[in-house]
Amino acid sequence: MKELNIDITNIRAIGVTNQRETTVVWDKTTGEPLYNAIVWLDLRTQTTVDHLLKRIPGKNKTFSKFKTGLPLSTYFSAVKLRWLLDNVEEIKKAVEDGRAMFGTIDSWLIWSLTGGKNGGIHCTDVTNASRTMLFNIHSLEWDPELCKFFEIPMEILPNVRSSSEIYGVMESGALTGVPISGCLGDQHAALVGQMCFQDGQAKNTYGTGCFLLCNTGQKSVFSEHGLLTTIAYKMGKDKPAFYALEGSVAIAGAVVRWLRDNLGIANSSLEVEKLAAEVGTSYGCYFVPAFSGLYAPYWEPSARGIICGLTQFTNKNHIAFAALEAVCFQTREILDAMNKDCGIPLSQLQVDGGMTTNKILMQLQSDILCIPVVKPSMAETTALGAAMAAGAAEGVEVWSLNPRDLTAVTWERFEPQINPEESEYRYGRWKKAVMKSMGWEASESSNGDSSIFSSLPFSVFIMSSMLMLIGAKYLSGK
Repeated sequence: MKELNIDITNIRAIGVTNQRETTVVWDKTTGEPLYNAIVWLDLRTQTTVDHLLKRIPGKNKTFSKFKTGLPLSTYFSAVKLRWLLDNVEEIKKAVEDGRAMFGTIDSWLIWSLTGGKNGGIHCTDVTNASRTMLFNIHSLEWDPELCKFFEIPMEILPNVRSSSEIYGVMESGALTGVPISGCLGDQHAALVGQMCFQDGQAKNTYGTGCFLLCNTGQKSVFSEHGLLTTIAYKMGKDKPAFYALEGSVAIAGAVVRWLRDNLGIANSSLEVEKLAAEVGTSYGCYFVPAFSGLYAPYWEPSARGIICGLTQFTNKNHIAFAALEAVCFQTREILDAMNKDCGIPLSQLQVDGGMTTNKILMQLQSDILCIPVVKPSMAETTALGAAMAAGAAEGVEVWSLNPRDLTAVTWERFEPQINPEESEYRYGRWKKAVMKSMGWEASESSNGDSSIFSSLPFSVFIMSSMLMLIGAKYLSGK
């Protein structure tokens, strides 16, 4: 801050924003994590999901939909926490001894910054709590029945607060005494930073994954088309909670990193954009980056990534283009679902996040959606939203969230440049590729089937051997 000639005494508040479902358990007596954080994309919890499904009548993945807005998936924190309790002896012992604390990364940060083992505040906000699968999004409290189902002790859970209030103050460093007064999960923070405070306003964030959120106001809307219901924000202790419909795509920016790091076809993200720009087409090549299964609207963990439609003329440029196009097709699927659930199609899409610097991607997105795509001059709206929540908190009040007080935002606008028929044709081919990506990973039940048919060749060998022995005995006349 000093290098930027910013007077530290002018910093009035601190906001926290974080990857939402990423899970950590730590020891409150030592202040140390008891195991590495389990990141939201981690698939090792699939066996935990399979075990939990066996306990649900009809193996219904949406059994808690009307409490949590979420399907049972590897994505959410409760499953990650259950995996930790089942597989990490240190965590199991810490829970038994009353030393364990659970949280998403916001909880870990706030606890650490407000004193840690010396009196740190153990809390989270409603947006992060709503992504755990343990939180009732209507009562705004941890749900005892869900905690019992996942066998998670409620005493290790953080206190749930609003997204904008003073949780505590910095206890060390140059900012000692500055209040921490804003907390939002990253996608909710971006919704606030995009100033989507009215019903029907939506934004799409392009980061590691891709997340489209639409504000539904003080009413929770439950999707019939594979979307999640989540809490958008709650801007103060005594303020109402606002809700959102969300479409979550696991792989967006991560596919560009994959091309760079795993295939080595480019040295940077910028080079991937240049490769795609040189050809301007995928030449019939389609890429489904289902590296972690498919999230919305399919929620299909058995899917895996595929590249199809290859010919001898396909080269790295076409694959780079197909990868960018895949991000846009995934967004189109979510937007179609959202339009069906909300009943009022979006007339334009507000976008933000690191990938929006890619102009080829933004133009492709407009072409595939057949609506304008608009990008604010400040693409990092996630950080902006956390700052707005912190600055608006009671006791800080340096930022008004009244729409009349918000400054106008400058936008860069991308208009569709292809006809709708071309867009529909390419989208139809993409959907065909998606169908081919499914079912690559067998479920645990098929892997673990212990019936005689699972070892049929050996059974046939035994049976045929017995028949040969009987036949030989008969022919010998004995």
